[in-house]
Amino acid sequence: MTLSHDVAGQGPSTVLLLHSGVCDRRMWDGQFHALAEAGHRVVRCDLRGFGDSPVDAAHTHADDVRELLDHLGVERAAVVGSSFGGKVALELAVRHPAHVSALALLASGIPGFEPGDELRAWGDREDELLEAGDLDGAVELNVDTWLGPEAGPGARALVREMQRRTFEVQLAAPEEFHPVTPEVTADDLAGIKVPALVVAGAHDVPDFRAVAGDLTRLLPGARRVDLDWAGHLPALERPAETARLLTAFLAETAP
Repeated sequence: MTLSHDVAGQGPSTVLLLHSGVCDRRMWDGQFHALAEAGHRVVRCDLRGFGDSPVDAAHTHADDVRELLDHLGVERAAVVGSSFGGKVALELAVRHPAHVSALALLASGIPGFEPGDELRAWGDREDELLEAGDLDGAVELNVDTWLGPEAGPGARALVREMQRRTFEVQLAAPEEFHPVTPEVTADDLAGIKVPALVVAGAHDVPDFRAVAGDLTRLLPGARRVDLDWAGHLPALERPAETARLLTAFLAETAP
């Protein structure tokens, strides 16, 4: 299956946008065309189980992404990942390094991550709500947890819509179609040699600020940027400012 996707721009370099686990490719509305106007060919996709990409087989997200790049004839791309999308970007860089020219990791996850008390409590509460059939409550829990103070009503409404869609698609999938998570070690991450921008939000949950520190330490080409206004989803909280941050990074790392 080819992941559902959009393409904009005709530039010589390709930028791939990977969404967070509470969103789909619509989270990049504030950056998609801005990056194309900055001279890039921009691809955004729905990972399998999100948005318009159904769960129709067992799968590995990083391999799905590589197949999409192959389908589009893209040899190398700068990969921008938000949260869960950042984790997938790292897995892609380890499993298919020839396809990745740079990484921009916004409040990124990390392979092998063990959540702390706060994140475990959030996960337990989400599970309770879903098991009780309270989809509305689970959606609101995620909206309240993952959007920072700069997020306006439009961003909250969009996350609400995207998260509900994700629950509906994934809860309907049979267990044998669940994603297969590849093993990625700290040594694997240390072997990623491309330039990397690691972005952390001051209002994010502590676990993800700690992950930003781990990534800055592990990735040889990493540079960390802390946003004093951001929560977990800066692309939705200040779209134009996030677009400028990404545009500047991509200009620095363009081949």
